[in-house]
Amino acid sequence: MQKLTRHQMWREFKDYTSVTLGLACYALGWVLFMLPYQIVTGGVTGVAAMVYYATGVQIQVTYFAINMCLLIAALRILGWRFCVKTIYAIFTLTGFLTLFQHVFRDDDGNLLMILGSDQVFMSVVVGSIILGFGIGLVFTRNGSTGGTDIIAWIINKYKDITLGRLIMFIDIIIITSSYFIFGDVQKILFGYVVMFISSFVIDYVVNSVSQSVQFLIFSKKSDEIAEAINTVAHRGVTILHGMGWYSKQNMEVVVVMARRTQTGEIFRLIRDIDPKAFISQSKVVGVYGEGFDRIKK
Repeated sequence: MQKLTRHQMWREFKDYTSVTLGLACYALGWVLFMLPYQIVTGGVTGVAAMVYYATGVQIQVTYFAINMCLLIAALRILGWRFCVKTIYAIFTLTGFLTLFQHVFRDDDGNLLMILGSDQVFMSVVVGSIILGFGIGLVFTRNGSTGGTDIIAWIINKYKDITLGRLIMFIDIIIITSSYFIFGDVQKILFGYVVMFISSFVIDYVVNSVSQSVQFLIFSKKSDEIAEAINTVAHRGVTILHGMGWYSKQNMEVVVVMARRTQTGEIFRLIRDIDPKAFISQSKVVGVYGEGFDRIKK
């Protein structure tokens, strides 16, 4: 077995720390904002919540049981490597759900309604944001909470259907089926709102971590601009040789990849050197290599 280097061990530590924090947020979202107000959303946690509302069986019990069954299938079909962080996430989330349900109860033993009993929609909004933020943290470190993720990966292995579409279809089925428990269309609509808001927050968290910007700079002072960006902003620069089609004049184009937070600094450097420079700036997601994100696959 290959021994992990210090760098790899530190990277794994950061991964599991982020995954743990994300799972804690996810569990808090459920215990503080979903369960007390009987809100349903997708995923195995949503199924476990419906079982809890209908029978009183604790959500973590059903969640753990379903995921163990899915993990057995995943180990056989997808392999051990896929399941390592998923197994950790399942056990950790089960522990957080158990702990938080024990802590956040009132004197009568009921789960706390911290927003008040008449603030169902606000609990949907706040809870969705917390759920999305937690899952987003997990996803940024290539983690998984299991459940519908496992089902989607198994189906995707044999059918040419995107993971996002599969998970959406499964979640819609789970949320819609809550009608057989509550007989209330409003509960279904709240579930869709949770799914939409949390998905938006997940995308925001995942993309904001890896979001960078690309500059294409057209200037007669390209050498000075390139040198300033390289030495002051400490960003690599590539020079492309081009030609203006109308003027038929040769021109060097400065190409720069930078973090989004460096946008203002780079614009100031360009303006100080050549205020008449022509600049194209675009957002890019997923820049990998030295100075940016590590290649994860």
